[in-house]
Amino acid sequence: MNSARQVRARLLGDPADDYRLSRRTSGRIAWLGWLGPLFFTAVGGIMRFWHVGAPHKLVFDETYYVKQGWSMVLFWFEMKNDDLLQEAQQVDQHFTANDPFIYGTQGDFVVHPPVAKWLIGWGEMPFGILNSFGWRFSVALAGTLSILMLGLIARRLFRSDLLGTVAAALLAFEGHHFVHSRTGLLDIFVMFFGLAGFGALLIDRDRARAVLARKVGDRPRAATSYLGPWLGWRPWRWVAGVMLGLSTGVKWSGLYFVIAFGLLTVLWDLGARRAAGVRGWSAGTLAKDAPYAFVQVVGAALVTYVASWTGWILSKGGSFRNWADTNPTPYTWLPDWWRSLWAYHQQMFLSTQAINAPHPYQTSPWSWLIQGRPTSFFWEGPKQGTEGCTVDSCAKAITSIGTVSIWWGATIAIFVLLFMWALRRDWRAGAILCGIAAGYLPWFVLSGRTIYSFYEVAFVPWIVLACVYVLGLIIGGRGASLTRRRVGYGVLGAFVVLTMALFAFFHPIYVADVIPLTEWQRRMWFPSWV
Repeated sequence: MNSARQVRARLLGDPADDYRLSRRTSGRIAWLGWLGPLFFTAVGGIMRFWHVGAPHKLVFDETYYVKQGWSMVLFWFEMKNDDLLQEAQQVDQHFTANDPFIYGTQGDFVVHPPVAKWLIGWGEMPFGILNSFGWRFSVALAGTLSILMLGLIARRLFRSDLLGTVAAALLAFEGHHFVHSRTGLLDIFVMFFGLAGFGALLIDRDRARAVLARKVGDRPRAATSYLGPWLGWRPWRWVAGVMLGLSTGVKWSGLYFVIAFGLLTVLWDLGARRAAGVRGWSAGTLAKDAPYAFVQVVGAALVTYVASWTGWILSKGGSFRNWADTNPTPYTWLPDWWRSLWAYHQQMFLSTQAINAPHPYQTSPWSWLIQGRPTSFFWEGPKQGTEGCTVDSCAKAITSIGTVSIWWGATIAIFVLLFMWALRRDWRAGAILCGIAAGYLPWFVLSGRTIYSFYEVAFVPWIVLACVYVLGLIIGGRGASLTRRRVGYGVLGAFVVLTMALFAFFHPIYVADVIPLTEWQRRMWFPSWV
């Protein structure tokens, strides 16, 4: 093996595997690797869009975000409700009756940035506010597209069409993801843009390592230079920065993805320079990679985040928009909109710290992975003869319960990932753990606030990847025995079938089907689920 291939093998894995992947992604049969993920994207999309407008009522926190989305369309910022409509329920009744005149004349102070509300509003535009299909169009689209994204990310991560297909299938039948894809809330967009940023960085990793392998392998002197070569302008890392900025522009929890993935991409560069034989691999990373990565990821995310406030900046009536006019400062060189935006963010931060009122569905993050306390989004109890109820008492519910085979399986898989990352130096395990950590661990620090288990939808793709990773280990690599591979395929197939069966069992309480109360009780496996 010549030096170029040796370096390439160290940076990108086994050359034969890499050749196989490149053939599938660039040859005439490139589309074959997409078939599985596309199929389950179609299946997942049909399930998510089917009767997505039911119930024709604002569900859970849709009472805020669906109306704020329409306000963004009308005013470019969140407007307060009309003072004449005193109660939130009264406002909701007017809104669902296609009455757009629910807004007053003052901007509304809100604690979440505008990106997701813009997206919800754009989904409402073609259908009007009378059509509840429009309220949830954008979340259903984001949920559907994220199935395809995860399938392609898993295919690249594991270099396996099969495992890419399995990842898409598991996400299509994951309960949290399904419920959020049918409810006009914000968290599905935190997940969507965070996953897009992760995928972009994964592409950047492969391309940067290919560049490094070519430069070091074709010109061996480059390997002896102290810092090593520059790896190019890396457009996919710019894409990642924009995506992560949009994730933060949905909720501030997206900032943890910026931090985690920003560090991850630099560590990947560090490992690449070391594997390529660069003598000053750490200094080379600090000098040639880290500053540029900071600009691309953090800088692009910051610019994108500020740009997401353009509607508020251009307005005159947004909350805090005119704060600078009545609060002079020695920093006169700063634009008024910037000072007002900064003051707004200070107040947002203080307000989020004060969210600690007790709620029946608040939870500790310790219980999230095992689905200790799912959040009830919607519940009604129709009686016989109403809404299709044929027994004395029925239930009509939407409950955000994760598909337990995935979550309980991932709880075990995390320990396998920790072992494979720490002791076997498997970068794939580290990448998956990074996504889980970014979406999950910060909530332990924030556990003094009122928080809910449905926030975990933001990191559900990495939970799925954890399961897929372990399934891949069970099957084994190309050198595994035929018996092991047969057993592995059997375990994989059984796990997927079990996941689909559990999803089907819980489906009625994902979509507000009217079922006998006893059937609802059958699905409340633990007292904490009620």
